[in-house]
Amino acid sequence: MKLQIAAAVLTLSLAGAAHAADAEHATDYVTIPLETTVKAPADVVWKKVGGFCDIGGWMHTTCVITSGGADVGAVRRIAGRVDEVLVSKTAWSYTYAQPKSPIDYHGTVEVRPDGKTQSKLIYTLVYDAAALKDPTPDGKAKDVAGRTKMFTGVLNTMKTIAETK
Repeated sequence: MKLQIAAAVLTLSLAGAAHAADAEHATDYVTIPLETTVKAPADVVWKKVGGFCDIGGWMHTTCVITSGGADVGAVRRIAGRVDEVLVSKTAWSYTYAQPKSPIDYHGTVEVRPDGKTQSKLIYTLVYDAAALKDPTPDGKAKDVAGRTKMFTGVLNTMKTIAETK
């Protein structure tokens, strides 16, 4: 009987330790979808803002392809310090990831046709808010608001570039 109780206590202790470890590594993925209408056909928009290193123009910084060209697996370095890898690509979209980012940061840039003379420009961010320096609800809200403001500005710059004749 004592052995059964000891085994039960040990099992519960191990289960509790496993649960604590899971809680320590919990995730809280945030998705920030941003969209704007562009008064230009999708193919025109993509030619102007769809290159993997066109981000330098939208964010007014430097962008250099450090390996891989323009295909999946290519790596770009932004502002001389941020490396991003191209993880997916279609005719009018691509998704990138920051492989060294503690927040498991990803972004997708996409253009969708919206009639013959206009299109939708979409920028979607996904990241793990549980890994933020301040993962509290207030810290998360502040981070989401900051990224939303920054990338809304980026999207507006992309729209201006795409609509310029």
